[in-house]
Amino acid sequence: MLSLLWQAVKPKQTAEDTIKALQEGKGDKEAFLLQYKPFIRKAVSSVCKRYITEQDDEFSMGLFAFHQAIEQYSYKKGKSFFAFADLLIKRDVIDYLRKEARHNFVFLQEDQQEDVYEMRMSLMDYLDSMENENRKEEILHFQQMLGQFRISFSDLVNNSPKHRDTREFLVEIAQMIVQEEGLTEELFHKKRLPLKQLETKVRVSRKTLERHRKYIIAMCIVLLNEYVYLKEYIKLGEGL
Repeated sequence: MLSLLWQAVKPKQTAEDTIKALQEGKGDKEAFLLQYKPFIRKAVSSVCKRYITEQDDEFSMGLFAFHQAIEQYSYKKGKSFFAFADLLIKRDVIDYLRKEARHNFVFLQEDQQEDVYEMRMSLMDYLDSMENENRKEEILHFQQMLGQFRISFSDLVNNSPKHRDTREFLVEIAQMIVQEEGLTEELFHKKRLPLKQLETKVRVSRKTLERHRKYIIAMCIVLLNEYVYLKEYIKLGEGL
């Protein structure tokens, strides 16, 4: 009786729970991909501005990006799985369309190039606008992630180390944190830098770690997220 009651109230598994199971080799990945093909088509269509079928090359790009999202997703990225997958799909489809436009234009006859030039430029302008939207989404997400630690952009500007060697060393600390599950769990679950554990692993004082806390946290967020566009401005080891 109790087992039946538990089954009745057992919470529904979230997409994030399913992804974690798939990453551990449990569950049916093909069934999951099949279930969310409509999601993939919708994301691809939003970029292409036309109805997409499974026979289109753009859909194949979206399907591959969705598969990559399954492999790469982590709660540490600070967003839902589907928000993460949507970002990867749109980014890859935009890259594909841009490369195709350049490739096709090169192989046109000279008299055709003049006729197609305006259409090509229109497509490039559209892809640029899509990239700008994705860039804004990345900046907003980075800002939201920093906000979870009560860090603002102005804090980063004011607290970024002036010397290149110091910045590079702090990035190495951030890389060490994101590579160790225990350290990242404390950072993102408890929203604090794991100072006690770091003291035993690095050759700097606790006071130095505390002074550069905001910069280290920011670098951890950057390392764990797919900030394709934002990384143009945030050069690891070169400051913000």
